[in-house]
Amino acid sequence: MTDRKIEDRMIFASSCVESAARALGISAKEMYKRMKRVDLINGYILKHYEAIHSESREHVTEDILGCLQNWEKDKFGKEEVVV
Repeated sequence: MTDRKIEDRMIFASSCVESAARALGISAKEMYKRMKRVDLINGYILKHYEAIHSESREHVTEDILGCLQNWEKDKFGKEEVVV
């Protein structure tokens, strides 16, 4: 993979963190921590980059928040607050 493609994926992942954080009214740092605890960035955002990067920002954000909620529930047996 070229450096440019890696950079594009990292920019997309960062924008996903920021969009999800904004949707919940929390900091990007807190959202990153939540995503990292369940490996959402590598396990979902980057893994499925080709399929999701061209979708609307709203749809991607909703999808990521739903995935985060499900993965947190599976891993921790509870759901965090997701709006």
